[in-house]
Amino acid sequence: MQYSRECLIQFNHEDLLAHEGKIIGQKVIWKGKNKRHIGKIVGLHGKNGVVRVKFKKAVPGQALGTLVELII
Repeated sequence: MQYSRECLIQFNHEDLLAHEGKIIGQKVIWKGKNKRHIGKIVGLHGKNGVVRVKFKKAVPGQALGTLVELII
């Protein structure tokens, strides 16, 4: 098995794309069946709304391609 603590997340909302530099340091939550994984936005990845997120614990492979919740 391979778990990853750092993931790339893409936001689709246009308001977030315009202010993506301001969301660095905000928290995101991935909710699985029985667990929640909390991460923090640590930086930008390119110019198309993709950010790097570091999670406190590694997220499982089932998290890839799913939605996360941005905590503002």
